[in-house]
Amino acid sequence: MAPLPQRACTLGIFAFNHSDAPLQQSRPQPMQNALILTSSLLIAGLLLYPRLSHAPLWRATMTPLASIIGSGFLVLGPILHQSWGASAPLVMAALCAGAWAFGAAIRSNIAHRSTQPRPIIEQGLETAASWVLSFAYVISVAYYLNLFGAFGVSLTPYGDALHARLLTSAMFLLILGVGWLRGFDALERLEQVTVGVKLVVIAGLLAGLAGYFVTQAQAGTLQIIPPQVSLWQSLTLGFGLIVTVQGFETSRYLSESYDARVRIRSMQWAQAISTVIYMIYITLLAYAFAPATGALSETAIIAMMAVVAPILPAMLVAAALTAQFSAAIADTSGAGGLIAELTRSRVSSRQAYAVLVGAGLALTWSADVFQIIAYASRAFALYYALQAAIAASHRDQSALRVTAYAGLAVFGLAIAVLGTPIE
Repeated sequence: MAPLPQRACTLGIFAFNHSDAPLQQSRPQPMQNALILTSSLLIAGLLLYPRLSHAPLWRATMTPLASIIGSGFLVLGPILHQSWGASAPLVMAALCAGAWAFGAAIRSNIAHRSTQPRPIIEQGLETAASWVLSFAYVISVAYYLNLFGAFGVSLTPYGDALHARLLTSAMFLLILGVGWLRGFDALERLEQVTVGVKLVVIAGLLAGLAGYFVTQAQAGTLQIIPPQVSLWQSLTLGFGLIVTVQGFETSRYLSESYDARVRIRSMQWAQAISTVIYMIYITLLAYAFAPATGALSETAIIAMMAVVAPILPAMLVAAALTAQFSAAIADTSGAGGLIAELTRSRVSSRQAYAVLVGAGLALTWSADVFQIIAYASRAFALYYALQAAIAASHRDQSALRVTAYAGLAVFGLAIAVLGTPIE
């Protein structure tokens, strides 16, 4: 199977229409910019520290970590804030727990595959999972490039859906042209840069939010917002957000560079670190901002973060554009290689790129970003269900584990069927 590409993307900046309810009453503190820049520089220095950057385990951890906190970091905040209010941290914890459970199934498969021969049933399930993954790539590329389009026009006079879709379409055609004529080897080197940029920006964002949270707490203006959705809506909307915590599976496809033990530990570390980051982020956001009015759109944690510090919107847009583009390149390349392998080269990588771009353009002009997120969540949930089924098929384990993995496979199927988009 072709190596799964790293998803180094900072996703979504979703906003609210705050014309009737200002984001917050207080003005940003003058020291916020300094706090954000200092925190970002400290993390940049840490990431460049040779003993860390050259450590095999850290390098292996960077791939799944970048994927997890890239695909959903910013999109989750405003969505959870609007739908669940003060309960948003509980929803975030549930998403991370579900991701950890699916990760456990994949880790079991990594360990088993390194020591045991693969029976026919496992080979069949793995082939099915690969086809599902290739389909998930098609949706994820549309997901990344539609956000690229939204970000790309967000700070210009042309910040509307039409111009965002035109920019997205142009990027699809650019990727097809580069992939068809020259391949993606040179462009894929962008991933190493965008991973670092994204982590640095996230560090600055968390520092800025922490400072803003303290300011609001001192002023006595923290918010306790009741949930705005029913229990059933919470369940189905949560299912539709599983893609925002995916990415841990990339450890599964690093066998050419790392042994099974390192890949398992890299996934565990990536999921643990991302859980801590997510919980801090959602907790700070859930209580520091006033209730929002209006509908969600693609571009306005930018407005929310402008209240925190004037420097944040530009940092977020720059990081998002580079990360979305490199992630789209990675998944386009991965999809082409995977389809070529599954069809035994009857469909070439170039032909697969053309199919992917055609499907991506169709999604771009027929669905909004929230619908694409839900489609991607369903596709990845089906992939996780198949991986859980593979884990349940292993015979050298207890009946309890078999039952747990089988239940997890059913749970993944339920997510694939019931997940719904945010309206």
